[in-house]
Amino acid sequence: MRVHFCGVRGSTPAPGVDFARYGGHTSCVALAHDDAQRPALVLDSGTGIREVTALLGGEPFHGTILYSHLHWDHFTGLPFFAGADREDAEVALLVPAQGGEGALELLTRAMSPPHFPVTPAELRGSWSFESLEPGQREIEGFEVLTREVPHRGGRTYGHRISDGHSAIAYIPDHCPTVLGPGPEGWGEYHPAALDLAAGVDLLIHDSFLLPDEVAAEASFGHPAADYAVGLAQRAGARHVLLTHHKPDRTDDALDALADRFRFDPRVTVAAQGQLIDL
Repeated sequence: MRVHFCGVRGSTPAPGVDFARYGGHTSCVALAHDDAQRPALVLDSGTGIREVTALLGGEPFHGTILYSHLHWDHFTGLPFFAGADREDAEVALLVPAQGGEGALELLTRAMSPPHFPVTPAELRGSWSFESLEPGQREIEGFEVLTREVPHRGGRTYGHRISDGHSAIAYIPDHCPTVLGPGPEGWGEYHPAALDLAAGVDLLIHDSFLLPDEVAAEASFGHPAADYAVGLAQRAGARHVLLTHHKPDRTDDALDALADRFRFDPRVTVAAQGQLIDL
């Protein structure tokens, strides 16, 4: 499995020289099989999805966009995904089911006049829209396990994705403190998160906050980076990639975060443009 990190910010993009090394685009990860030229499964469509077009080598996107949830920073890049907005593209969108409203209706509420000139149904190519319930399924040749995780403001999923040889867990937004303080005060290590991360080669996890920010800011829906590391240790994940960086967390601040975990070679701070081969 090849894992391309196309956007690693949370909440809003972060442009400017202070954010150049780790990147400013919001959440998007593209997955390709080892023997494939191009990615076929994209996780979330934050502004980072613009970077997926370059991975296609001039070809149209034929594949699936799988969402963790529908907050702006995970969705608003969709109409700017040039590789999918063309007549020869074939795209399936899978979004978390939200109270019986259809997937296309959910997406259209966020992407239609007067907020945006084009609706999802007006994107070029062949598109399908489906609401997704938790469970196990095959998507683009990957085995995907979906579980609901706590996060404020709409149903939110984490995904475990395997190609039969390697496995990743993708939990980009996660608020474990709603289930209690947990053993360190960073939130409870609950069964859904532990199941998704159990024994994976790579855990991609929300690290929006630092420990001293949790008391004031966790109610917005995010954990401390230390929680992600603790989850990886408890679940037996071989590596954890800290992502969904706070938009005002500069390159220097993220260097300092990486330095805090230098004692543990299993911990890496995600950067836009990073490629991990599993």
